[in-house]
Amino acid sequence: MAHRVFGITGWKNSGKTTLTERLVSELAGRGWKVSTIKHAHHDFDIDKPGADSFRHREAGATEVAIVSGRRWALMHELRGEDEPTLDEVLARLGPCDLVLIEGYKRENHLKIEARRLEAKDRSPLTAKDPAIVAIASDHPVEGEQVPVFGIDDIKSIADFVEARSGLTKL
Repeated sequence: MAHRVFGITGWKNSGKTTLTERLVSELAGRGWKVSTIKHAHHDFDIDKPGADSFRHREAGATEVAIVSGRRWALMHELRGEDEPTLDEVLARLGPCDLVLIEGYKRENHLKIEARRLEAKDRSPLTAKDPAIVAIASDHPVEGEQVPVFGIDDIKSIADFVEARSGLTKL
């Protein structure tokens, strides 16, 4: 089954993570099962040096699963392989109502662009990306052809995401 997806994009320090976090909270609070995918920098790590799983990877394991009664995680060390495509990552996710995708600027799914005055770069992404269907901004935005939301108007943004991604309660 293909996942229903919606993206949050923007430049560094544009508020993507905060917007994603607040949308997850709002949508989950409305009863939706939401998963997320975040595109990170090359050398990110979710594992602490010295942890057993870290030692397994350091020893050369390609995949390390950590499992407990509360959660489980699977880490895959690429070891020279290409980064998986977004579709390959989506294929590994369990069933859910919506996957919010943070980052992946160049992908084709519907996205909302986060904009903040403190962002590293403030050039609009909308001009080059027809998949951006709305903007969430902490400052006034003019001359755009897509809806513009205040970055803190989470309820309205969540309503928009529900409508555009086809989420409807039975």
